[in-house]
Amino acid sequence: MTDENLPLDAPFVPRRGRWVAGAISAATAIIFTVVAILLPGPDQGGVWRTSDKIMLIVFGLAMAAFLARYTLIRAVPRPDVLVIRNLFGTREVPWGQIEAVTFGGGMPWPKLYLVDGDEVGCMAIQRADGEFGTHEAERLATLVKRHQRS
Repeated sequence: MTDENLPLDAPFVPRRGRWVAGAISAATAIIFTVVAILLPGPDQGGVWRTSDKIMLIVFGLAMAAFLARYTLIRAVPRPDVLVIRNLFGTREVPWGQIEAVTFGGGMPWPKLYLVDGDEVGCMAIQRADGEFGTHEAERLATLVKRHQRS
């Protein structure tokens, strides 16, 4: 089964952004750690104390953890709700609450319009994924229509 023929109820996960975030996260952790270790300490004529180096490593690991959070973005269709995990939170949206899905005008990810007037972005589908992202937005819209009829 090719990726373009995913089952209708398969989870939505970004591709390019997920890979890039994972690679940058790993690189950030490695670079900050190596730089901290290589900085000259007071015994080498430098001004970097051990506590400064540790704080630099901790800062690098915090940045890496934030970037790694991006790799967890997804939207999981369940029988009664769509579970959307974006960068800063998870939200369960009942299918009956979704009025429409839009993904036009250069939007970075689809927007779900809810019956109460609220809008929810679905970062699991990315414009950066090109044709795959467009196909995934269409798959999400099809899922919404199917659940509206039920």
